[in-house]
Amino acid sequence: MIKIQYEGKEIPYTLERSRIKNLYIYIKNGEVIIKAPHKLSNEKIQEFVNKKSKWIYNGLSKSCERVKKEKEEKIEKTDVDRLAKIVKENIDKYSKILNVSPKKVRIKELKYAWGSCSSNKNISINLKLATKDENAIKYVVLHEMCHLIYMNHSKSFWNLVEKNMPKYKEYKKLLA
Repeated sequence: MIKIQYEGKEIPYTLERSRIKNLYIYIKNGEVIIKAPHKLSNEKIQEFVNKKSKWIYNGLSKSCERVKKEKEEKIEKTDVDRLAKIVKENIDKYSKILNVSPKKVRIKELKYAWGSCSSNKNISINLKLATKDENAIKYVVLHEMCHLIYMNHSKSFWNLVEKNMPKYKEYKKLLA
């Protein structure tokens, strides 16, 4: 293991040699990997790495933050089971109240929303809701169920949400 010096800190890196023409620096899962041509001397590699030490340090910091955040966001199976139970109970409840039913209900990772309802009447619920308050989950389910009637966010849509969950604005805030 070779090390980079940056502002008094030592940053370890792994050197991999291969049949390539240029030097490459990779930062993956909090680890620095340098790929170098077989014929390039260790001195030239170290010189290159030293020139890039600030970039490496910044990239490593971002990578470590990302890895830490992913670990914090890991969802336990018990949370997923709880989410599935709440979603099912509320889909059943609002199917009877609203007199509509989705074709499919899926719990999966969604990047930009807590839930979605397709024009094909399929509802997707974000897996990340597993760690949220039960009332917030109920709100998302109701919101998507109301989209089975109104495929927009019109006044009629919000009136329907409020009629079935008068405190929805309070529960919506729990998602922030």
